[in-house]
Amino acid sequence: MGARPLAMTRRRPVLLEMDRPLRTARLVLRPFRQDDLLDLLAIESDPDVARYLYRDPRDEAGASRSLAAKMRATRIRPDGGALSLAAALADGGGVVGDLTLTYFGPAHRQAEIGYAFRPGYHGFGLATEAAAAVVDLAFGALGAHRVYGRVDARNRASARVLEKLGMRREAHLVENEWVKGEWTDEVVYALLHREWAARRATE
Repeated sequence: MGARPLAMTRRRPVLLEMDRPLRTARLVLRPFRQDDLLDLLAIESDPDVARYLYRDPRDEAGASRSLAAKMRATRIRPDGGALSLAAALADGGGVVGDLTLTYFGPAHRQAEIGYAFRPGYHGFGLATEAAAAVVDLAFGALGAHRVYGRVDARNRASARVLEKLGMRREAHLVENEWVKGEWTDEVVYALLHREWAARRATE
């Protein structure tokens, strides 16, 4: 009487779990579901989306494997982990974006943000709107000290998103990676908790 099963007593604690969607003015950010496959395929199969990523465009089988991994990435534990979020249109439309928040544990309280949106939805501020909500999640719920993003130096559109979030450009790494048959530059942007808090206070 009263004793929990062994599996329950050994359950690892969770620092952040998406138990309800995040809502912004135009989007709903939520965990991925199986019925998101075609929308995710539309993102991951597009050559423009994959151009500055490590991967090539994915076919349906590749997107299906990617979706399975994203569906498992629903919680972050105190020692770290990743959270994958689908950005769906709040008016009932489909998924138009894919966001990732990776937390590297309590020692340095660092988190990295990543995002990809369907090209047809570029230029409307949706990526910035969604990424801002994820940055708020990192600093608020996770208590991160620093949040950063890394982009291919040629990807000015992605860099502008990070700049609109208030991140500073901290580094330009010249030909630091061999990607898709060529040397590429990487740019790092970052924001500290105190900078985020000051920015929020003026909004």
